[in-house]
Amino acid sequence: MRILISNDDGYRAPGIEALYAALKDVAEVEVVAPEHNNSAKSNALSVHSPLYVNCASNGFRYVNGTPADCVHVALTGLLDYRPDLVVSGINNGANMGDDTIYSGTVGAAMEGYLFGIPSIAFSQVERDWSHLDAAADRVRELVQSLFAQNLVAGNAWLLNVNVPNLPADQLKGFKLCRLGRRHSAESVITQQSPRGETMYWIGAAGAAKDDVDGTDFHATINGHVAVTPLQVDLTDHDHLGYWAQTMSRLSQAVGR
Repeated sequence: MRILISNDDGYRAPGIEALYAALKDVAEVEVVAPEHNNSAKSNALSVHSPLYVNCASNGFRYVNGTPADCVHVALTGLLDYRPDLVVSGINNGANMGDDTIYSGTVGAAMEGYLFGIPSIAFSQVERDWSHLDAAADRVRELVQSLFAQNLVAGNAWLLNVNVPNLPADQLKGFKLCRLGRRHSAESVITQQSPRGETMYWIGAAGAAKDDVDGTDFHATINGHVAVTPLQVDLTDHDHLGYWAQTMSRLSQAVGR
């Protein structure tokens, strides 16, 4: 089996080193990751500037682009094979609820999914890299289980996995759940530049709003590893009928 690894924290991040170490004995593993931190880049592709690929001393390849760039370049020319699985992470901080829309970690995994390859995004809930070894053990456990059950050989799927920062003996099992929701983000932070110009920094993410039982927030708060299957279709299927009636009225109003 062959695994392509990427992330959004950059190829030097402890999370991707732990991910590589956890999977290198499970399958043939290759790393193609961003040169620098690309958090919150979502699915962005660099279509107006050239991309360069370099190789680090540890064999990791890195790209001067986004997480999605890394996976895209790897799958469309850099690699001479098609990997069986794309894995992104381990991210420094949670990617739960609304975070998934912005996440570069999820974006890298989603790029693999868009190419028809089963893909997983892994994140730790807190941003301090604590108990990274325990998180890496759970990554290996999940990937080995998916291989053993032949779930990697079929149709593409996309999983979002969040691991609490807990020691192995306190970390509970995997729990399937849906995405929760956050409150609106906090206000922007303003500062004055040395030239007297006002600078704006995006504020922190809001607190959990929907964190009831069954959500990823609830699962991780209670020590479980949250596993959420994702999809790319953003169509509001539940309200297609409502909008069909609305568009019909609009068409009649304008005589078309």
